[in-house]
Amino acid sequence: MLKSMGAAKQAIHAAVADEADVSVAEGVPAERPTARKVLPIVEGVVLVAALLAPLVLQDYLTVFATRVIILALFALSFDLVWGYAGIMSFGQALFFGSAGYGVALLARDLNVTNILLVLPAGTLIGLTFALLLGGFLLLGRHPSSVIFVSLGTLTGSYAADRLARGWYYLGGQNGIPSIAPMSLGSYDFTEGPAFYYLVLGILVVVYLLCRFLVRSQFGLALAGLRENEQRIAFFGYKAQHLKAIIFTIGGAVAGLAGSLYAFHEGFVWPNMVGVVVSTQVVLYVLFGGSGTLIGAVIGAIIVEGVSFWLSDNYRDIWPIILGLLLLLVILFRPLGLISFVLGERERVGSFGAKPKEKRNAAP
Repeated sequence: MLKSMGAAKQAIHAAVADEADVSVAEGVPAERPTARKVLPIVEGVVLVAALLAPLVLQDYLTVFATRVIILALFALSFDLVWGYAGIMSFGQALFFGSAGYGVALLARDLNVTNILLVLPAGTLIGLTFALLLGGFLLLGRHPSSVIFVSLGTLTGSYAADRLARGWYYLGGQNGIPSIAPMSLGSYDFTEGPAFYYLVLGILVVVYLLCRFLVRSQFGLALAGLRENEQRIAFFGYKAQHLKAIIFTIGGAVAGLAGSLYAFHEGFVWPNMVGVVVSTQVVLYVLFGGSGTLIGAVIGAIIVEGVSFWLSDNYRDIWPIILGLLLLLVILFRPLGLISFVLGERERVGSFGAKPKEKRNAAP
């Protein structure tokens, strides 16, 4: 038993290493064995910048930055699904928006706004929807193709959008406005630095949990699954089950982000569950870099920041300019902006104990 587990683990390492070598051969920068780890430095710089942002930004920019941090959390959920399991989900907004609608209904109909209740409820809603959709798309008798899952999630998002627009109880086209502020005891979380640091703290905690997950034995299996699914299945791993698990976890993270977004914006509307938002999160991860976690965060920050600046200075043509920028990045840096500083081997990660260096001692 132990020998078979060891063989499977070596197979996963081999699958990951083979793909990394191919990327190096194709011209993608790789990490040198003796190079300093760049990923912790990038993560530290982003964290410090986020902590200092409200101290230098004006009030309206702090509100905008809070929205961006929530969208970065949403992007993190998609990076888990696509960047680590290779599932192209065009329905990630389904979990994001359904959680937003769920907590909005709790606030409107039951007057429940306590943060200790609404955030777990939103997370559970996202998890449940992802479990149901993932079970249908991924756990069939035969392995699901990438196209089948992509179209299935796209259809789910589109159907949810049409349902929200036509259901009077959900407000129809107008959505649910005037959501009461999220609270903790007698304190209400309104727009400003307090809400910003709350969202940032949640993002940091979720990021660390995701980092632990993808660097665990389960994450090693996911890395091998992403690089060579057939080889992983050959050694006894149930690839579809692994995909369903990470798909469900991604839905839970998206649900948490949707809950925060609903209370921050003060209303929810059908676009939150639609195809447009689902495509938007794909662009975040493409721009920043998939399979790195921090790339999704950076992508959300840059895309939203550039969109805000362009829309303020080039109101008529800013979508065209943004589209061209995204196209250039995708064409010339397929692994995203993070690939400028992060090698392929460090993106995949290191697992297990480091091998001891052999010393050529003189006899």
